[in-house]
Amino acid sequence: MSDQPSVPDRKQLPPAAQRALAEAEARRQAAAAAHAEASPKELQGPKGPEPTRYGDWERKGIASDF
Repeated sequence: MSDQPSVPDRKQLPPAAQRALAEAEARRQAAAAAHAEASPKELQGPKGPEPTRYGDWERKGIASDF
């Protein structure tokens, strides 16, 4: 026997639901592409990963917490 629990068989979605899911995915991708194009490129910003992700800011070797 397998350690994984068995997944119950799911009913097939009607064609209208499948179309709606496909259209929603296309809208999400279009919105993400539009957002990526619209956001300006940062000039003279910090190098490397975004420092605010980690809750502090490092500048010239000195770390400042928010």
